[in-house]
Amino acid sequence: MTLNISYRNNLSKTKFSHLIFFVDEKYNLSSLKKNFTETENRFIFDILNSRNLSKKIISFDLNSKKKIFLISIKTNIKSYQVENLGGEFFNYLKEFKQEEFAINSDIIPSKLKNFLGYFLHGFKLKSYVFEKYITKKNKKNISINVLGKNIPSLKDQIKFKSIEAGTFLTRDLVSEPGNVLHPDEYAKRIKALKKYGLKITVYDEKRLKKLGMNTLLGVGQGSIRGSYLVTMEWKGLKDNSKPLAFVGKGVCFDTGGISLKPAKFMEDMTYDMAGSAVVVGLMKSLALRKAKVNAVGVVGLVENMPGGNAQRPGDIVKSYSGKTVEILNTDAEGRLVLADALTYTEEKFKPRFIIDLATLTGAIIVSLGSEYAGLFSNDDKLSQHLIEAGEKVEEKVWRMPLNKNFDKLIDSKNADMQNINYVGGAGSTTAAQFLQRFILKKTPWAHLDIAGMAFSKYGGALNSGGATGYGVRLLNKLIEDKYE
Repeated sequence: MTLNISYRNNLSKTKFSHLIFFVDEKYNLSSLKKNFTETENRFIFDILNSRNLSKKIISFDLNSKKKIFLISIKTNIKSYQVENLGGEFFNYLKEFKQEEFAINSDIIPSKLKNFLGYFLHGFKLKSYVFEKYITKKNKKNISINVLGKNIPSLKDQIKFKSIEAGTFLTRDLVSEPGNVLHPDEYAKRIKALKKYGLKITVYDEKRLKKLGMNTLLGVGQGSIRGSYLVTMEWKGLKDNSKPLAFVGKGVCFDTGGISLKPAKFMEDMTYDMAGSAVVVGLMKSLALRKAKVNAVGVVGLVENMPGGNAQRPGDIVKSYSGKTVEILNTDAEGRLVLADALTYTEEKFKPRFIIDLATLTGAIIVSLGSEYAGLFSNDDKLSQHLIEAGEKVEEKVWRMPLNKNFDKLIDSKNADMQNINYVGGAGSTTAAQFLQRFILKKTPWAHLDIAGMAFSKYGGALNSGGATGYGVRLLNKLIEDKYE
């Protein structure tokens, strides 16, 4: 399925068969009367008298050639609710045989700025499908013609398109199977983003060994694929101000290693690189919209396999920070990848803050389901900014505790720390507590455990199931509201 949206200023000189109008909650049609003949208005009035007006969307045939869609909206509707309504309307529209429609933008009973931009943004986000490997594709082509003067500015159109492009890239990456998007291929795809103005640096195994990134390398040593750290730099300011840093876990496939996972649902472990995909999608979005900010994205790309050279439970490795880690469970691998990436990011880029994203623990799904990402942070201000941004785009986060008392659960008798808490309980917190040990210079830091948010079996308001792209819109909103 393809989707085309075009804008036309002149309403009167353009004729389309199928028309879309926005009305208030009571389906008041007074503002629409001039668009129809007296006979048509009486017909529409009779139709509405026979319909359930509690529904948000009503459609009917005005005649044999013209279909009318009425979408009711609340006066005080919020931007994310408009986006959700756009998503709902896409689901409604895709069931019809018709392919070309027109929206009248001159009649919108809401004072929300950029109403139509948010509506179409939600419509497009919901339209995403991953059908790359399906031989018989849906060839339907939906065209939306936006008529009138109440349309998004060119700047806002670019902003929405950039966020959509970043979100879709994230979804594409997460949706790819492990035999296609292994670390070698993933690194190549990130390098291709240079064309958008990003500075890309790829550190291969040879360079990583020289740097001493042994916790990251240990995870990937059982795979025939390479392991990488990739940095993406966006310089949107002319000065050399400190960048905002985003770090992502990129375990392209996670078998659990020697601590092998159960076979049931292991196929879902293709999305264990979703944290890195969010960072990649975000960096593309920032570059496309020429964001007025300095930012850096850092991703660790590995494949966790139980090969002959795989890391063993009981191994002790020395991290880039110099701290040693006893590996008690090779399936607690994401924190090992992030450990080296976090310290390196802090030391090399000296950022204003670091936000890392990872599908890190199943425990966070037990805690928060698929409604919130778990937020762990050493900084109250950064946490509050993330919470506020999440509420605005409905990519919500819930702050979870960090406390020095949890440290005893990951202290090791044989090394500086162990990579898992075998006492039991607080699985997500001890994982975050582990990560915090690799923030050495008290940089404001937040960890987002997105294990319950990155992938949806059933779909949501703005996705139809599969990879959600969660995090791109959240971080874009954070940057837009607080740092640009």
